[in-house]
Amino acid sequence: MTASLRVLVWPSVPPGRFVLRGARPSVSAESRMVESYNTSQFKKGLKVQLDGQPGIVLESEFRKPGKGQAVYTLRIKNLLTGNVLVKSYRNGDKIDAADVHDTDLQYLYNDSTLWHFMDPDTFEQYEVPKEALGDAWKYLIDGTKVDATFWNGQVIVITPPAHVVLEVTFCEPGARGNTSAGVTKPATTETGAEFKVPIFIDNGDLIKVDTRTGEYVERASSK
Repeated sequence: MTASLRVLVWPSVPPGRFVLRGARPSVSAESRMVESYNTSQFKKGLKVQLDGQPGIVLESEFRKPGKGQAVYTLRIKNLLTGNVLVKSYRNGDKIDAADVHDTDLQYLYNDSTLWHFMDPDTFEQYEVPKEALGDAWKYLIDGTKVDATFWNGQVIVITPPAHVVLEVTFCEPGARGNTSAGVTKPATTETGAEFKVPIFIDNGDLIKVDTRTGEYVERASSK
């Protein structure tokens, strides 16, 4: 099947955000039925809407004072700006559900300026400038699947896998046999990103990296 190519016109993008203009994947009737959540449904990871913008619940805390109604306190991260708000609700209150949809995109390649992605279901391709990726570019090798959150026909968040395995392309040699804990050095990987690694890591080694923290996890045997 011939893949279609969508050339994107990019607005200014806040640091660390990934915004993609493109057709929004179809949303099932079942997912559209949820319009609000009551306090009994509050939990971490819930996608909600505040002041017309989508957010995600980072923490949900329940407190029952000696007298009075129970209080539900939510820490909510705005998915467009990255700002975090703390909101309190009483038992029986409701919060609007965000009209968002998550789907997979697959990373194809880059030309140092644009990063190319494809929807594996529709084969539609997207060109994304590096500055719009935030830190996500550090973890992308050919074929990497990322989670894309669509809102109002745009991808507002790109989340790479929690862990990726990358090949070290350059690092200074460490002392042979030195496995001292806590001693690190910088290492450049195949994506062009640099990470701190233990002194015993060599060129050509595979390392497992936590994309949520940007930290080295362990030496890997294979991808």
